[in-house]
Amino acid sequence: MTREARSYSGVGTLCALRPARASREALAVSELRFVRMGFGADAVEYQEAWDEQRRVHAARFADEIADTVLLLEHPPVYTAGRRTTDSERPLDGTPVIDVDRGGKITWHGPGQLVGYPIQKLPRPVDVVAHVRRLEEALIRTCAEFGLETSRVEGRSGVWVLGDPVEQRPSLGGLSLDFDPRLQDEEFDPRMNGPEYAPSNAGQRREDRKIAAIGIRVAKGVTMHGFALNVNPDNRWFDRIIPCGIRDAGVASLANELGRDVTIEEVLPVVERHLLDVLENAELKPREVERATA
Repeated sequence: MTREARSYSGVGTLCALRPARASREALAVSELRFVRMGFGADAVEYQEAWDEQRRVHAARFADEIADTVLLLEHPPVYTAGRRTTDSERPLDGTPVIDVDRGGKITWHGPGQLVGYPIQKLPRPVDVVAHVRRLEEALIRTCAEFGLETSRVEGRSGVWVLGDPVEQRPSLGGLSLDFDPRLQDEEFDPRMNGPEYAPSNAGQRREDRKIAAIGIRVAKGVTMHGFALNVNPDNRWFDRIIPCGIRDAGVASLANELGRDVTIEEVLPVVERHLLDVLENAELKPREVERATA
């Protein structure tokens, strides 16, 4: 299969993993395209990427283009989904951009591969199924690099599972029986020293999220998407309560594998697995249960 690259509305590089189809009807049905918007020195400001998402979303809804995945890095930025509470934001007043996706607060920045799949789904839309497909593509990506990841029930995203509780090291010289997080639902790791920091979850052998997912579906077309931690400085997450989760942390491919991993080498792997999962999925509308008389 040949890879075709061409300019895309003045933004980034488009990699079509299938030859373009001529008819509007065909575009409405199939063909997944990848737009590499910018990385490294060309990282894309969050507002610029958000504006581009809305433009592509409108074009996809009108069947003017095929399903499209925007891929990029952002300069450092905190974004908050609709369910974010004030207590989860930075304590020092660092600016946060409030967005219209699901989920809570997270960070984007250098060393993190961000993907915004803009895909038309059958109605009624099955949002959970879409999230599971994104998770599957990222789980396969991590596996290709030699890292086993998983889902955690009740929590979206892709996770590196920690050790069983009884095998984890003690915190601050205290046994796990005295871990304040077990007794205090409002425990704040930001105010309790580096041993509780989300970026140190790997040292504590706890569950840690390597890829966050937050989406929005409008008019049957998806927006927002995923952020895969490749080699970021995870201390950025220590200023917030990442995704509103107080009893776990964050991970990256580089830290977990103990070697340097770059966006450049991860990018084509993510594209390949997204293509396989999203194009080969049997899209079905969510089943609606109707009450019987």
